[in-house]
Amino acid sequence: MLNNWLFKYIDNSPLVVFRIFFGLLCFLESFGAILTGWVRKTLVEPKFTFSFIGFEWLQPLPDNGMYIYYFIMSLFGLSIMLGYKYRLSMISFTLLWSGTYLMQKSSYNNHYYLLMLISAIMVFMPANRDISIDAKQNPSIKTNAMANWCRWAFILQLFIVYTYASIAKLYPDWLDTTAIELFMRSKKNYYVVGDLLQQKWMHYILAYGGILFDGLIVPLLLFKPTRKWAFIISIGFHLFNSIVFQIGIFPYLALAFYLFFFTPATVRGVFLKKRPFYNEGEIKYPSFKNFYIVLFSIYFLIQIGLPLRHHFFKDDVLWTEEGHRLSWRMMLRSKRGSITYTVKDKASGEKTVVKLKDYLTKKQRRGASAKPDVIWQFAQHLKSDYKKQGKDIAVYVDCKLSVNGKPYQQFINPDIDIANLPWEALKHAQWILPSKTN
Repeated sequence: MLNNWLFKYIDNSPLVVFRIFFGLLCFLESFGAILTGWVRKTLVEPKFTFSFIGFEWLQPLPDNGMYIYYFIMSLFGLSIMLGYKYRLSMISFTLLWSGTYLMQKSSYNNHYYLLMLISAIMVFMPANRDISIDAKQNPSIKTNAMANWCRWAFILQLFIVYTYASIAKLYPDWLDTTAIELFMRSKKNYYVVGDLLQQKWMHYILAYGGILFDGLIVPLLLFKPTRKWAFIISIGFHLFNSIVFQIGIFPYLALAFYLFFFTPATVRGVFLKKRPFYNEGEIKYPSFKNFYIVLFSIYFLIQIGLPLRHHFFKDDVLWTEEGHRLSWRMMLRSKRGSITYTVKDKASGEKTVVKLKDYLTKKQRRGASAKPDVIWQFAQHLKSDYKKQGKDIAVYVDCKLSVNGKPYQQFINPDIDIANLPWEALKHAQWILPSKTN
């Protein structure tokens, strides 16, 4: 019965329209990163980047290479939008976007991660079967139908994202609005809304509204009587986030996802009125049915499991950051760190305090002052840099950390040589000292 439901064919208007919006947003994200200076600040100016551990071989291209890299990505975005050589364009964009995502985490953003996942899912989607250059050039692929699983893959992905985002907010500093108040302080100079965002009652609306929105929006969109009102609320919610937090294309990508919550007939009626509507409800089993079922089952099991991994680490994830990434823990806390890196020459015993400005950009210094994996990576970089000078060194870190405005506490054991410790991704780092308040 489940297989019949997954492979029952429905009108593909939602997928076709989503492909057009998705390609446009990929173009805007890629080309916009060049125009806004993001590429320059994040990938060109730094002397090196903090890649995801295990992907150190992924480094920015030299000179103007990253501008060309992002320009090529923007062209693939346009190709996706137009449905031109769709599969090749989609695979290429996914690989390039994944590469730039993994090669730097100073600008880590859950929305970049989501774009990588959705791009990978889109590779398997028959999104170019209509209203595309591919379908015009090759009429044999043209169809107005798709399997039901194509729609539900997006809905399930969005449900996982929002549900974990809601659950993550259920902690004291969010519930008493401490975290929200800290976020809003930097917005006080905003025109018109700046003063409003400093009001305590507004903090409660934002804190509890965020929990309720994330936790309920998918069920409300799936339930026909509440779908229209949920969509209207979503428009306000995402426009607010776009204006106040300036988080790029994500609010508009989130709204594009809602195409899959409305009936195909509704989507066709709004965007593709002259297009024939498919309503035959055939059940077709492709020859690769079992492959798709296994592949997507493994994928979604990983998506459900990854955000739970922080429960298997010692201490609070808000403090240690262990299990924080890839877990939809979005805009949950404010962290400030004060740090000193001391290099000790093992041969002479000479100690030198590292000047971070000599190595890191301002944004990189924030990560190297508060995030344990970045601290460890910078210690490895120092070790490698000194090794080129013929020196064998130890690196000691004196780091004090404040989470959500609480008093600073010692974060890293200052007596441990960080540079000569291995990184163990599945184990708690013993050199991270326990929090006294979390």
